[in-house]
Amino acid sequence: MPVKDTVVSARVNSKLKKDSEKILHRLGLTTTAAIRMLFVQIKSSGGLPFAAKLDAPEAANDDLLLPLKKRRAALDSVYES
Repeated sequence: MPVKDTVVSARVNSKLKKDSEKILHRLGLTTTAAIRMLFVQIKSSGGLPFAAKLDAPEAANDDLLLPLKKRRAALDSVYES
């Protein structure tokens, strides 16, 4: 039994689409081919073929935002161990 194709539809910013299609054209790819490649990679790797993560720059500085007394207590606890 032949496998049926299906249509994938996505809404993207028109400038993003145009800029991306220029790059894909230079690579000799169509948008459809690029999407197929993405899906093949998702299937073969069991996830996205690139890191997808939330960046939380403010979380990295959480300890700097603590009051001075709490920062000193945190440092003291490190040196007391």
